[in-house]
Amino acid sequence: MSKIYNYCAFYVSEPFNESSLGAHATEDFCYYNMLKAWKGLDSSFPFKNAHDTTYNVRDNSDWESTLKPRLRERLRNSKNIILFLSKKTSNSQALKEEIDYGINILGLPVIVIYPDLKTKEDLLTSDKSKLNSTVTSLWNRLPVFRDSKAKVPVLHIPLNKDVIRASLNNSDFIVSSGKAPGDYFIKTN
Repeated sequence: MSKIYNYCAFYVSEPFNESSLGAHATEDFCYYNMLKAWKGLDSSFPFKNAHDTTYNVRDNSDWESTLKPRLRERLRNSKNIILFLSKKTSNSQALKEEIDYGINILGLPVIVIYPDLKTKEDLLTSDKSKLNSTVTSLWNRLPVFRDSKAKVPVLHIPLNKDVIRASLNNSDFIVSSGKAPGDYFIKTN
């Protein structure tokens, strides 16, 4: 299978069961569903869901024999990771595995969407030269991301449909693009 998919990494409480109300009430999972809805309403929206490349798993599945191998298979089919990182994100076993395997083994670039931030300016310092402390403090919610992100190109964006569309169409943030590792953000006027 070619690497044409976007792998969405998001926090849900464990054990995870997509059919339970608990998962749907988890904010980061809701943002993932929002991407799927945008794609459903507009086939030109550039989101290709890696989670659709394998059959679903249930929350009572064994971590080592079923869940972890399924996550890894989906990641191997992916050209990048879309990480939803919010004030509600928690350092779950699955999220740690997704980020660790995706960055440290596969070298997948990451597009980080900050749902708590709505504009490009919300991510930046007052002089617009770097990411602000609101953004950098969120990295501590997921230490494996914070400690590994320097190995791949990472694009930091707000929760904004037009910015997300442009970011998903940006060929610099796909595996083997040649983009230098580091933190990137969209320049503001």
